[in-house]
Amino acid sequence: MGPLNFLLAVVLSTSYHDQIVTNNALFFSPKAFLTYASSVQMGAQSGIHECKHQFAWERWNCPENTLQLSTHNGLRSATRETSFVHAISAAGVMYTLTKNCSMGDFDNCGCDDSRIGQTGGRGWIWGGCSDNVAFGEKISKQFVDALEGGQDSRAAVNLHNNEAGRLAIKATMRRACKCHGVSGSCTIQTCWMQLADFREVGNYLKMKHDHAKKLEMDKKPARAGNSADNRGAIAHTFRSIARTELIYLEDSPDYCLKNQSLGFQGTEGRECLKGDKNMSQWERKSCRRLCYECGLRVVEKRIEVVSSCNCKFHWCCTVKCDKCTQVVTKYYCARKVGGRKPHNKTKRRHRARNN
Repeated sequence: MGPLNFLLAVVLSTSYHDQIVTNNALFFSPKAFLTYASSVQMGAQSGIHECKHQFAWERWNCPENTLQLSTHNGLRSATRETSFVHAISAAGVMYTLTKNCSMGDFDNCGCDDSRIGQTGGRGWIWGGCSDNVAFGEKISKQFVDALEGGQDSRAAVNLHNNEAGRLAIKATMRRACKCHGVSGSCTIQTCWMQLADFREVGNYLKMKHDHAKKLEMDKKPARAGNSADNRGAIAHTFRSIARTELIYLEDSPDYCLKNQSLGFQGTEGRECLKGDKNMSQWERKSCRRLCYECGLRVVEKRIEVVSSCNCKFHWCCTVKCDKCTQVVTKYYCARKVGGRKPHNKTKRRHRARNN
């Protein structure tokens, strides 16, 4: 089962009775629940899409078979990478719910007008249609956090990273303003808060991922009878951690190497980038990162790419294009001649990065 369907299935099976029946203040009807669930699924999908963009040229490239948010199967790890998965997924769900709310897609929700008419600063007042992040945060928390039912440190870390993802939405919001006055003199402005582009949220959380903090604590599930003690120990450990920071418990495995049990394919066969001056420095170093530092070589392949070209608009109203073939050069990681496995120095470099 794919991660999107898995996420929705778990939410539907675990949250429906727990939250619709016992928490009537949140979901008023099954119809409302299903309305929100659709947005949750779209939000989770946008989170996965952003994850794949942010890690496109990393050794770990956000493979779908590692993206399940639930710990019910007992196999979920709590690495630096899964901290990002939790954060970007929670952020995507909150972002989509907030957007849909402001657009009037939900009967019981609209713009945040709580500050309209209040003075915001010198020369401006609150007005317009501020995105209702309070609504998006509330519903997102109920859906996504419902996937964590344990009392152990792993569940606590996942919930913390979910919250960090939601806080990233607030941290990247921006103020938009409109001028009012005679002949456009802008004697006063009305301003409102709006969501940033989701790519900006992804960039923000990628930076948090790069500076994520490792926690040293007991990762075993709480035993029967000592859950209160376990929660106290977790709370004490978390006391010095800012809510906006990503945290993890376990060092990442060596993503250079294939690990079938964990669902990682390694970097052999991965594409890397070369020779384009318009690339970022990170992209230009992708062959070194994915191939050379993993004990692999780079091979060059000439590939025919078919694309649309010479497109013309025909009245009315179609666009017709030709199919053009272009030969492009692509670069891939390949095992060195002789089939030697990656050198041990790859593992040493990997361990040094995690320390």
